[in-house]
Amino acid sequence: MPEAVWILGGYQSDFARNRARAGDGFAELAGEVVRGTLDGARLAPADVDVIHVANAFGQLFTGQGQLGGMPATVVPELWEVPAARHEAACASGGVAVLAAMADIESGRYDCALVVGLELERTVTGDEAAGHLGAAAWVGHEGEDARFMWPYMFSALADEYDRRYGLDDAHLRAVAELNFRNARANPNAQTRGWTFTEASFQADDAANPIVEGRLRRTDCSQITDGGAGIVLVGERFLARRPDLARGSLARMLGWGHRTVGLPLAQKLERSADDPYVLPHVRRAVLDAFARAGLAGVDDLDGIETHDCFTMSEYAAIDHFGITAPGESWKAIENGDLEIGGSIPVNPSGGLIGGGHPVGATGVRMLLDASLQVTGRAGAYQVEGARRFGTLNIGGSTTTTVGFVVGAD
Repeated sequence: MPEAVWILGGYQSDFARNRARAGDGFAELAGEVVRGTLDGARLAPADVDVIHVANAFGQLFTGQGQLGGMPATVVPELWEVPAARHEAACASGGVAVLAAMADIESGRYDCALVVGLELERTVTGDEAAGHLGAAAWVGHEGEDARFMWPYMFSALADEYDRRYGLDDAHLRAVAELNFRNARANPNAQTRGWTFTEASFQADDAANPIVEGRLRRTDCSQITDGGAGIVLVGERFLARRPDLARGSLARMLGWGHRTVGLPLAQKLERSADDPYVLPHVRRAVLDAFARAGLAGVDDLDGIETHDCFTMSEYAAIDHFGITAPGESWKAIENGDLEIGGSIPVNPSGGLIGGGHPVGATGVRMLLDASLQVTGRAGAYQVEGARRFGTLNIGGSTTTTVGFVVGAD
């Protein structure tokens, strides 16, 4: 059997902070996140055997690559610790965690530091959107779009509408829920933002169209920030009796699927499948099977990838909360609310919480671990013992899902 993997602790930066305006670069961000993560895990740098850094667009936004070397640059005690950077667009964090888990499960290392770092506010909003478009099939799709990803997820909404029918009011409801949840999260980018009822309606002044059928509040934010977790195995815990398993979260299951870049190719291949994105459904089922879960009813909550309201809408039926094409039922029934039958994005998700791309998959796992150990504070789901996460890159080109639980 593979070595069991535990989340020892972690850290999230304040996603509301404009790091570029403060004069911070990757060095300042990495220093804060690495030290904060080690403090959160009650470890010293000497305890770390290997480092995995998640970052999607460092060169485009700052000109800085080779970010695997940044932790040792800013924390000298990490000098000579093996490190690598991982890039899978918005799923960079999930892929970095998978690599860290493999290191521990194989017995190669006993303690892995995983940090996700992204700086996106170094350029104008239009330039940022252009940089993020590098995760599509460049030169082959979205060539008429001003903003690539709102355009692509509007196209996914159109496909749902064609197959099943889609009321845009249900997308607006997803946005309203996530912004509302974010108010309780002390690290959420939008926690202090003000909205009116018109902010979640088809109001061209209060909620203008961005691309296609997606409006401003359908879209996640351009965000600076970082998140980190420490993963350890049984051998490490045997050496540290002060770290009681009963207070830790455990990685119970994972799923990872990768398909081609173009959205049109994905939709063509799923034309006869009840799921619009069957590879996403299979990644979720893989995570459930490895965790020994019968299905979504065995979860107490979910942190999912809502880069746009449409990506959360799709996650609802792909998790199995509803039948394919019936995500609207869970929205109307209040199932996704904190206190509902399956709370989704109690942190505020990406739309409310912020979306520093390389950090998102790591942040989801940090929040899941806080939930199952009862340390999520004002957005705690009462009695949570099992949480799922879903991290996607591009138009679900890379999909990574996890199940986290408490002993």
